[in-house]
Amino acid sequence: MKKKLACFVMTIVMIGTTLLMGCSASVKTNSTEGTADKTSADAAKTDDGSSGSAEPVTIKFQTWNPGEGAAWEELQADFEAKNPEIKIDYVYMPYSDHIEKLKVDLASGQAADVFGMQTGATIKEFRDFEMDLTPRADESWGSDWQSGYLEFCMKLLNEDGHFYGLPLGLTYAGFAWADVNMLSKYNLFVPKNLDDLVKISKTLRDNGQYPLAIGAKDAWINIDTWMNIANDINSEKLYSALEGKTSFEDSDLVKSFEIWQSLFTNGVFQDGALGVNMYNDTTDLFQKEGSIPMILNGSWAGGAYVSGDPDEAKVFNGDGANHDVFLIDWNNDGKSAPVTASVDVCLCINKDTKNADAAWKFMDYMLHDGQDILVNKYFSYCPSRTDLKLNVAGMSQDGLDNLTYICDEAENNLGGYREMAYPELKQKISDTLTALALGSTKPEEAAKEVEAASAAQAR
Repeated sequence: MKKKLACFVMTIVMIGTTLLMGCSASVKTNSTEGTADKTSADAAKTDDGSSGSAEPVTIKFQTWNPGEGAAWEELQADFEAKNPEIKIDYVYMPYSDHIEKLKVDLASGQAADVFGMQTGATIKEFRDFEMDLTPRADESWGSDWQSGYLEFCMKLLNEDGHFYGLPLGLTYAGFAWADVNMLSKYNLFVPKNLDDLVKISKTLRDNGQYPLAIGAKDAWINIDTWMNIANDINSEKLYSALEGKTSFEDSDLVKSFEIWQSLFTNGVFQDGALGVNMYNDTTDLFQKEGSIPMILNGSWAGGAYVSGDPDEAKVFNGDGANHDVFLIDWNNDGKSAPVTASVDVCLCINKDTKNADAAWKFMDYMLHDGQDILVNKYFSYCPSRTDLKLNVAGMSQDGLDNLTYICDEAENNLGGYREMAYPELKQKISDTLTALALGSTKPEEAAKEVEAASAAQAR
C-alpha cells in the first residue's frame, strides 16, 4: 500500500485492530434473554391489575437489510416467541426505494417505528427524525455500554456524545466475486488487474456472456467502486479531498474518474448497467441463477453460502461449486486495491413513535440475539460487538476459504472508511459518476465540478 501520513497510518491501524476484535472475543449472554416471561405476564394484566388478554403492540420495521427470506423469518419468529406482547410489521424495500419512502413517510408522520440507515451522510440527513438512543442505552446496558461495540463503529456513530443509530453489523466494500467454473469454460482466470479485466471482459462478450456485472442504477455501488479505485491510486489524497484539504482536481483523483469512465467505454461493465439495481436485478443473476461470471459486491455477498435460499444454496454450495472473492489492481501497479469498512446497517428509532418502549426492546433484540443469528448463521455481516466471535456455521470449504480471504484483507489491506459524512458532496459525487458513465462529461470537468461542491460543503 502506498505511503501515508503518520497520523493517517495510526488511524487505519487502530481501525484494523478494533475491527478484528470481533473475530476473537468470547460471546456474552444476550441482554434480551430472560425478559419474555416477565414482559408477557405484565402485558396480560388489565389496568386494575387483574389477569386479562391484552392486544399485542405492533412495531413497523422498514429496511433494505436484512432482506427477505429465511434470515428475517427466523429473526421475526424468534423475537415474537420471546416477546409475545409485540408483533413486527416488516417492510423490506431495495435501498434507493427505502430512502425515498422514508423521506415521504417521516415528513407526513406515517413512517416506521424502527428503520435501517447507513452511517455517514445518510444518517445525518435524517437527524431531525431520529431518536437520541443514548439515554436508553445507558439505562439498559450501563454507562460503559460503548465498550461493547467496536471502536470503529462507535466513532462513526458518535455525535458529540449522542447516538442516533446503533450498529447491527460491519461490512467491507471493494470486492468482486467470480464464478471460477464459468470463467474456466472460456479458458479464463480470475483477473488481477485492470488490464486483465479489459481482456477477459472482451472474451466474455465475444462469447455472448456478461463481463463484470454492476447494478449502476444504485449510487452506493458506484461510490463503493470509485472509492476502491481512488484508494488504489492514493488513499491519502482520497480521504484528504473528502475532508476538503486536497483538491479533487489533483491528478491522482482525476485519474480515478478516468478509470471509472473507462469501465463503461471499454466494455468492462455490462450494457445497460445504469438501468438496473444491484438488489435484486443484478445479484440474482450471480447468486441465484448462476448465469453470469463476475459481479462487484462486498463481503456480505458471502452470505449466499448460508442464506437458506434454495437457489443460492444450489449455486454456491452445490457439488463442485467454486467461487472466488477478489480485489482488483485498478492502476496496474502490482498492488490490489484496499478495502473500505462500514457499519453496513445501523438501526434508528423514529422519534415520533407511539411505541418507544416496544421499539427499543426490538432494537435491543436485533443488536444482540438478532446479530448473533445474522452473523454466525447467515453471514449477513461481520460482528459490530466486541463480545461476538465470528464463527459461521454451515459454510462449504469454498465459503470458508473466501471468508478467510475477507478477514485477511480487512486486517492487512484496509484503506479507510466507506461512508462519507457530507450529504451534498456525496450527492455531487454520485451524480458525477453517473454523468461519467453516460459520457456526458470528461474526467477533468468532473473533477472541477466535484471540487466546487467540496469547497461549498459545510464541514
